[in-house]
Amino acid sequence: MSRNQSSQLRNHAWTKQTGLVALHLSLLTTSESNNLLSLEPGGENPMTLKLINPASLGEPKGFSNGVLTESSGKLLFVAGQIGWDARQIIVSEDFIEQFNQALANVLAVVIEAGGSADQIARLVIYVTDKEEYRLNLKAVGESYRRHMGRHFPAMVLVEVKSLLEDRAKVEIEGVAVLSS
Repeated sequence: MSRNQSSQLRNHAWTKQTGLVALHLSLLTTSESNNLLSLEPGGENPMTLKLINPASLGEPKGFSNGVLTESSGKLLFVAGQIGWDARQIIVSEDFIEQFNQALANVLAVVIEAGGSADQIARLVIYVTDKEEYRLNLKAVGESYRRHMGRHFPAMVLVEVKSLLEDRAKVEIEGVAVLSS
């Protein structure tokens, strides 16, 4: 067995063992009229994120199928953030409060690096219970819009068996493209 085949087998076994289930994130209807975002922080080094949404996939609701950017920006990879505060204590047992704090923590990293919410190109949201997510979809959308406005990067929702922090119900990681 080749090294690549062995790696693929381990990844498949890990995925099956942890019970990952991917689900596209659907927060709210997106306006297709804003498929090209021009980001010009400080008026220097204009950068664009082009939202790619083929008609053959239907209209995405609350996410984009793809985000294309010029290579002139800097890539920021944001580690998974959970719903804890500066003391690294989970803010609440409530799913929405954890979602709100986790997204705020992602944005804190982006802002610290000199970016803004509309420069986020991708979000991966891990939840321990997709039914709890679905039951709170309206409140998730409201929390999302408070932080991200009507910016919908490429997103995915993944249900996982558990997260590293036992009390965490949601973890969000991201990729942002910042002006160079």
